[in-house]
Amino acid sequence: MRFMTNRQLLAGTALALLSGAALLGCKDFLSKNSNPQGALDQSTLATQGGVEGTLIGAYRGLDCTYASGAWGCAVSNWAFGSATSDDAYKGSEATDQPPVDQLEEFHWSTPDAQGYINDKWRAMYEGVSRANATLRLLKQVNTQSPGLIPTAESNGIQGEAIFLRAHYLFEAYRMWGNIPYYREDDTDFRKSNEDQAAVVADLIKDLDQAISLLPATPRHGQVGRVTKWTAKAYKGRVQAYAGNWAGALTTLRDVQQNGPYKLESSFDHVWTGFKQYENGPETIFAYQASVNDGNTDGENSNYGERLNFPHSGSPFGCCGFHQPSQNLVNFYRVDASGLPLALSSNSWNADSANFTAAVSASTPVDPRLDWTVGRDGVPYKDWGPHEQGWIRSPAYGGHYSPKKNMHEAASGAQSSVGWTNTQLNSVNIHIFRYADALLMLAEAEVEAGSLENARAIVNQIRARAGQTAQGCGTPADAALAKKLTDLYPSCAGDSRIAVPLNDPSIKWATYRVGQYLTPWTDKATARTAVQYERRLELAMEGQRFFDLRRWKIADKVLNDYLKNGVGGGAEQDRRPQLKNAEAFSAKHYLFPIPDLQLQLSQVNGTSTLKQNTGW
Repeated sequence: MRFMTNRQLLAGTALALLSGAALLGCKDFLSKNSNPQGALDQSTLATQGGVEGTLIGAYRGLDCTYASGAWGCAVSNWAFGSATSDDAYKGSEATDQPPVDQLEEFHWSTPDAQGYINDKWRAMYEGVSRANATLRLLKQVNTQSPGLIPTAESNGIQGEAIFLRAHYLFEAYRMWGNIPYYREDDTDFRKSNEDQAAVVADLIKDLDQAISLLPATPRHGQVGRVTKWTAKAYKGRVQAYAGNWAGALTTLRDVQQNGPYKLESSFDHVWTGFKQYENGPETIFAYQASVNDGNTDGENSNYGERLNFPHSGSPFGCCGFHQPSQNLVNFYRVDASGLPLALSSNSWNADSANFTAAVSASTPVDPRLDWTVGRDGVPYKDWGPHEQGWIRSPAYGGHYSPKKNMHEAASGAQSSVGWTNTQLNSVNIHIFRYADALLMLAEAEVEAGSLENARAIVNQIRARAGQTAQGCGTPADAALAKKLTDLYPSCAGDSRIAVPLNDPSIKWATYRVGQYLTPWTDKATARTAVQYERRLELAMEGQRFFDLRRWKIADKVLNDYLKNGVGGGAEQDRRPQLKNAEAFSAKHYLFPIPDLQLQLSQVNGTSTLKQNTGW
């Protein structure tokens, strides 16, 4: 493991040290970039601007900060949280990025898979290193120059750095469980791993300290910064992952009742390139993507997603990864009352055919399907109708494209520089959003036996889902507009991307989303409904696999998904390469600690890190 010095950190980060005046005057503090001119010496760093710049480096570590092609570091966790689940395939074609095939098929000890897993480890502990470097430098400045940094500012910096450390270590915890926990005063980084209970205790300790130090609103009005409420919500998240439902109930009820968050008015405002919806009321913690900011490679964009755009037949030019699964598309089918068909039908997943607009025009679906998945004949935001020609290899990756990470043509969120700049944008990546927190609260309410509270939360999420559906979104580009109006003449001149569910312009789907009207009377029924709602709401956001593991149903769900068949279909019969998948077993409840890290941790020939059971 390589821990960077302050000098290396600030010389190497994509967001260089800003002057104190420039930093404090910037409203969106992660959107400014300048190019570093060599390394900075310690005297330069030992200022308020130096400390703030080091902290920016810790934020910048949230998404791919090194080595083009290291996609395991993507902040969205698409390779670990989606492609390993029933939400998504690797996509693309067999010969491109074979390590993700090994992840998807649960062959995690192979050299290819180990490369991606090590990239994730490396990125998380790089973030820890940057957060701890901030804390050490802050202490140095406060000791050498008392009063130079006002107390309120010092507390805010400390709180942000401690929170970021907790976030990076939580990410490591949900990957590997038993991990080393580094603080700013650690000097020997060949440190043994703690067990999961000790890690959780340390995470809560850090988050409690962050809560005590952070202000209730972002420092200087800079909206990407974390606050006391960010840390509180995140504490509830950790408690939910640890199965501390009583603690999660108390923490998340506080966030719900007293915090600043609320659901966006409609689902299309959640994942978008339009600036007016950036860092909206639903954002708890997000990677602040930035384009056209002076970086000549576009690397401050949502760089970790750059493979996850429709392929060369599309307006984006590359690369066709992270494709939604047939199982996920089928899961959005609903019954006559607008509830998930999977609740009432044993054949909800029987259809293996391309679910095109021609089919869905008479088959009712949840409107979130077409905010999440690109399907043939359905407008793709405002880029015209999705086409099968956008898919790199349908036989391998299926018929569908990801959509949440996509910018709208009219948003101006596309990068003007970088490799295939059309697949680089400033769509912020939600690491934790309020709908996610609410649904965790609903889980806690179920486990506490307050089933009607849980039902009210789920119905709130579903009510928001019913506000808008994909509209015509007629493109400004004449060629793309012609493709749309050739299919749907009534779309001519209709640039609305979002419309009511019953809008007469909709010819490609029958949208329906209903409420749970009957009171929930048993935990099992309520638990299933909440779990289903999490999938519908958070699909393709890198959460699904980690949810299945913490619910302790990953072996059942994923083995049924791949081989045994669920709802009338098995994915190995749809994507032949999945016949190679290993059965999901007890060892897969934790990823293997990368072999390289075991070697680097050696003291006198013995690794201080202990490998997870089964690997």
